[in-house]
Amino acid sequence: MSKKIYENIGLMIPDILLPKSGTDMTKWATVACDQYTSQPDYWKETEEKTSGSVSTYNLMLPEIYLNRPDADERIANINKTMTSYIKDGVLEKHESSMILLERTTPISPVRTGIVVALDLEKYDFKKGSDSLIRATEGTVIERIPPRMKIRKNADIEMPHIMILIDDPDKTVVEPIAEKAKSGAFECIYDFDMLQQGGHIKGYKITDEKICDTMADALAKLASKEVFAKKYNLTDDIAPLLFAVGDGNHSLASAKCHWEELKAAGADMEHPARFALCEIVNVHDRGIAFEPIHRVLFGIDAEDFTDGLTEYFGDKATCVYGGEGKFEEAYTGEEFGKFHIIPFCSPKGNGIIYIDSSVHTLAVGAIQMYIDEYIKKNSGVTVDYVHGEDVTRSLGSSENNMGILLPKMDKNDLFLTVIKNGSLPRKTFSMGEAFEKRYYIECREIR
Repeated sequence: MSKKIYENIGLMIPDILLPKSGTDMTKWATVACDQYTSQPDYWKETEEKTSGSVSTYNLMLPEIYLNRPDADERIANINKTMTSYIKDGVLEKHESSMILLERTTPISPVRTGIVVALDLEKYDFKKGSDSLIRATEGTVIERIPPRMKIRKNADIEMPHIMILIDDPDKTVVEPIAEKAKSGAFECIYDFDMLQQGGHIKGYKITDEKICDTMADALAKLASKEVFAKKYNLTDDIAPLLFAVGDGNHSLASAKCHWEELKAAGADMEHPARFALCEIVNVHDRGIAFEPIHRVLFGIDAEDFTDGLTEYFGDKATCVYGGEGKFEEAYTGEEFGKFHIIPFCSPKGNGIIYIDSSVHTLAVGAIQMYIDEYIKKNSGVTVDYVHGEDVTRSLGSSENNMGILLPKMDKNDLFLTVIKNGSLPRKTFSMGEAFEKRYYIECREIR
């Protein structure tokens, strides 16, 4: 592997594949596969808008289709298309390059990130991990095999993985962004994205000195001295440099795929040892943490709420009435003593109160009960939904229920993960669904 590798921080400057000049980039870029999982109309529209064009839509399987009978056929076609895009010159290689990108959406200011590759040897998603790269949420092992099935025979990878760094002094990404404003780098793409995705601009960076300076800044963040001082920790706590903000299960699948290759005899030079991702400073003003709500399907809402006291005892209660909104709940003595969780259903709206001693986070408390309820009620399923309006619309439909969760403060993320380990799955989302990372850059992994 001849690429520039910074072993101490698990970072590589990769060869990046991008569509050749003249490609309609608006039709090329499509949103991450794990979005809109209860909204088939969105994906039908995506298919229609990209029909007949070279597009990342042809290189990925939206999760809404994972359990369809034709999933294996879709995966086989994806892998064939990947091969043809390389052989037919649809994709061009940009050697030893980083991409600095600027993304704006209809509701957020500019978000700045840098596309690089991270070493999966430095990553461990297991509970209790003290690796340099860590998951921020619990990993659902059952979600990994379908993703590995896609990656197993794939020629290329496309990232919707967003990696967060805690850089309050803005020493890593921001200095490079300032250079971009002065015209120091080639602008390699600049276009509007489909379906409310906003606008994105990318700059190609090949200057080794700039890469070295960025790596030095990251290494400083990862130093035990700086790390311990920042979080008021003892120096025996292993530094956390990279926290997975989005794409946790995609990175976990890449890790499992790499471990399988190693077990089969692959050497450390194999390209699948690394995974392409976008690094973003958690303090970037374009990063906003939004809650991920729950919608339960095939459920009797009253049975669900009646079971709360059986499960939690006197540490939980439910009140029907009103519109089931946070502002209705934040009155009276309950404030600060209970997690306050509004819900909506065809049988009425209301608020669930769960004693904060059950779990430090509202999402952790209610997820415990949801998991147990689904185990005992085989016909009930859950989806993780972005946006209050969508949750209320779906949750108010027949035999459904929507559960609305509060927003997490992004400034608490790193210290919470360092002290408590991974958060409950689907605790937060970085922005709304249409603000998620769109597939643009690719990299060969075979």
